[in-house]
Amino acid sequence: MRLIWRNRRYWVCWKRFRIIGRRRNFCWNWLSVLRSRSRKLRSNWIDLKIRKAYIVGVAAVALIGIGILWHTQIAGAQRGGWGWQTSWDRSAYEALEYTERTIFPDNRFIFCRLRYNSYGDRDIQGRWAIDYPASDEHLSWRISELTTLDVPRDVNGKFEHAVVRIDDEKIFDYPFTYMIEPGWLRFTEDEVVNLRRYLLRGGFMMVDDFWGDEEWNNFEAEISRVFDPEDYPITELELDHPIFHMVFDLDVKPQVPTWMAWQAGRMSEDYGPNPEAHYRGIFDKNNDGRLMVVICHNTDLGDGWEREGELRSYFEEVSAKLAYPMGINIVVYAMTH
Repeated sequence: MRLIWRNRRYWVCWKRFRIIGRRRNFCWNWLSVLRSRSRKLRSNWIDLKIRKAYIVGVAAVALIGIGILWHTQIAGAQRGGWGWQTSWDRSAYEALEYTERTIFPDNRFIFCRLRYNSYGDRDIQGRWAIDYPASDEHLSWRISELTTLDVPRDVNGKFEHAVVRIDDEKIFDYPFTYMIEPGWLRFTEDEVVNLRRYLLRGGFMMVDDFWGDEEWNNFEAEISRVFDPEDYPITELELDHPIFHMVFDLDVKPQVPTWMAWQAGRMSEDYGPNPEAHYRGIFDKNNDGRLMVVICHNTDLGDGWEREGELRSYFEEVSAKLAYPMGINIVVYAMTH
């Protein structure tokens, strides 16, 4: 048997004893005997373990403290922009100028998210819940800042928002509704009927955050169950449509990437060629051509609201210039038409 000394710590190293079974046990018995013969070595070994445990404990406490501080600062950033970097200037915030509009003197706005079923959903947190609840709260907060629309708060001071199933009669309590990631949605017959009633009776639906032809084809097939495309065709909204100029005068159709795609230098969730952002609509042929549905395809406005506090560059270039202006324009259009 070959015995190796190194750094006053020695162990048994015999290739034959590395196999499983009795020989391996014999090897470890020899190791314990050798350790027991050297009190100093044993003492050093135990001291080393204690020191390691102490260092790990101190590091863990430090990391927990940093984590709490970081969480607090991020929360502050999402409530007030850049809470963890007070040295940053607020020049980008100038894009979100405060307005003194009186178009909402007595109106209240509550963000209402639609809950639906989609292929592959296995629990209550399906695709309908992407970016929830931060995006709903953040957009409500910015609307309360940048318009005179009254956005109520709950007892904890948070902006109120709602989640309603499409087949629920409560949907008629909300003039504005929001659907996210509809690329794999699957309407029930009750949802088809109730959504049609809601929209024809004056409701408005914003559809957001789905990418590529495959997801578009599925959504188009499902919404065609709600409205016959021959009577209610899906129409591309041109840049001169009022929805792009209600509060913020936009000269492009905003394409909002996720913040992770932005970090990677991409404007799309896909790794292939960047798709073009589309804003399409469905109009009510019986009510002076009122826009009932706005469909935001190949863009993710919701992530621009939810993730405004993640990166300075993301806030400056995406949230402030694209996501919030377009989102506020859509809400204002919906509430005034």
